[in-house]
Amino acid sequence: VQLQASGGGSVQAGDSLRLSCAASGRTLDTYTVGWFRQAPGKEREFVASITWSNTKYADSVKGRFMISRDNAKNTVFLQMNSLQPDDTAVYYCAAGVATLSPKYFRYNDWGQGTQVTVSS
Repeated sequence: VQLQASGGGSVQAGDSLRLSCAASGRTLDTYTVGWFRQAPGKEREFVASITWSNTKYADSVKGRFMISRDNAKNTVFLQMNSLQPDDTAVYYCAAGVATLSPKYFRYNDWGQGTQVTVSS
């Protein structure tokens, strides 16, 4: 499956952004889709994942971020609220078959990443 991430940008602390992960080639309804992020000099870290009916979040984003999917559009979204400077990173979406896994190596297909920059 091919993935295209979009929706990043530069915002102020406290603002919101919605990222989109549009898929082509296959439908996403049988996949787990995850969002990961990587800041300069840091390892790629798990943000959130979604299956058909369940979700999982990193502790650092619980209560602020929400992952959802629109199967008709073959797209997964990441609504990010109350953004903080520590959320600054390149955000990637990925698809895999391991249910809700927070491990990046469990995902086979990756989008190109979208930059999110949060200033204080």
